[in-house]
Amino acid sequence: MLQAIKKTVLFSLLGISIGLLNSPKMFSQEVSASSEIHYFLDLVTTSSRSEQEKLLTTIEKNWKPEFTIMAIEVMYFGYTSDIGVKMALVLQKKTGQNFGLDFNKWYEYLWNQEQKILPDYAYFKSQLHKSLDAKFETYFQGRQPSSLIRMDEIRWGGVQQDGIPPLRDPAMIPASSASYLEDDHIVFGIVVNGDARAYPKRILAWHEMFVDEVGGIPVTGVYCTLCGTVILYKSEVNGIVHEMGTSGFLYRSNKLMYDQATQSLWSTLEGKPVVGPLVGKGIQMDYLSVVTTTWGEWKERHPETEVLSLSTGHRRDYGEGVAYQAYFANDDLMFNVPSVNGKLKNKQSILAIRLPEYPEQPLAISVKYLKKNPVYQSTIGDTRFVVFTDKTGANRVYNARNLNFKKYDQKSTATDARGDVWTVYEDRIENSSGEVRPRIHTFNAFWFGWQAAYPDTKLVK
Repeated sequence: MLQAIKKTVLFSLLGISIGLLNSPKMFSQEVSASSEIHYFLDLVTTSSRSEQEKLLTTIEKNWKPEFTIMAIEVMYFGYTSDIGVKMALVLQKKTGQNFGLDFNKWYEYLWNQEQKILPDYAYFKSQLHKSLDAKFETYFQGRQPSSLIRMDEIRWGGVQQDGIPPLRDPAMIPASSASYLEDDHIVFGIVVNGDARAYPKRILAWHEMFVDEVGGIPVTGVYCTLCGTVILYKSEVNGIVHEMGTSGFLYRSNKLMYDQATQSLWSTLEGKPVVGPLVGKGIQMDYLSVVTTTWGEWKERHPETEVLSLSTGHRRDYGEGVAYQAYFANDDLMFNVPSVNGKLKNKQSILAIRLPEYPEQPLAISVKYLKKNPVYQSTIGDTRFVVFTDKTGANRVYNARNLNFKKYDQKSTATDARGDVWTVYEDRIENSSGEVRPRIHTFNAFWFGWQAAYPDTKLVK
């Protein structure tokens, strides 16, 4: 099971990191950092017990709130050694909190306070993490001023860069050749310029990203299994195609992407750089539509569709429900967030709507609610929209403008209050008079992940 595998990788890499951290040659000598930063860096590189004790005493004597995140990260990476235990004792004494070696509790405590980090905290973070992957140094080194998100909330997810390998230009096969799929298997369906594709969950959960050209357009599809989001983006912005990958880091349990050219970190939810040289340059990838449905329903709607081949170039058990089986089977989180909201269960699926023209009005609608109400209409700002939900629970959202819809056959036909019949397409709805209403790009997500990213979101349930 992938959760168990990820934990094994996490613990083994942590073990590797301790050995690397204990190498005196690990840290860069080219960049100067404050003596306070080196209290912590020296602590994890020295093998001298007496020197460790001196450094722990110095840290405790000179304690300030800005030390908390570094102490937690040292404890996190040194949990198998005396350093981790002793750092936990210092943390407990200086903060008054008694969480022992429970990293999630320490992170939750920290993240519910105003961020307090040293001016060169990013240097500490770059040096601490580069033992896991040399590329990690670039993510943080010199980039603290550019960060749009709390740097102390950027947490290693247990894998190296592209350690969960994206599918790049993956092999596709016609629907008739997809004998490995059953009709009730979950797929993520897209149509771009008439080019229909299906990406089965059973495959994509092992890779969490695909980079492809669909309908003549370069696209990036990102699946954050932890937060239940599948989002499709146009990879090209202002004439530049950004080659995206999996950074290995998380922000509020949602994966951070990176671009190969600058190694900037990108928000998965918003499709824009949040740490690095691309921040502040007006770069944001446009959303495209994706629908979570069953293979049987998708191929009935799109018999011409292509679907991922099992020949991915990787050896995985692509059986239905194998990847992340334990994680999806309960409501526990693998990586925590600042707080959870009990209005819904953590992993209850919601339809996430955040219109570009009204970014401060995010909306979450319970998928269970939508299954009971296959026609749902509301407004965000001046935009009136309608959600059509089919029998598989798949949601499609359209700009309704001045219309009021009364019926949806949960297939391809909807009827408005005037009695006009509309055909439901992936990119639009259209009536016999040629009136068109465009698709609004939305996606599904787990409630906890969406609420963590947008704590003030409105919820319909």
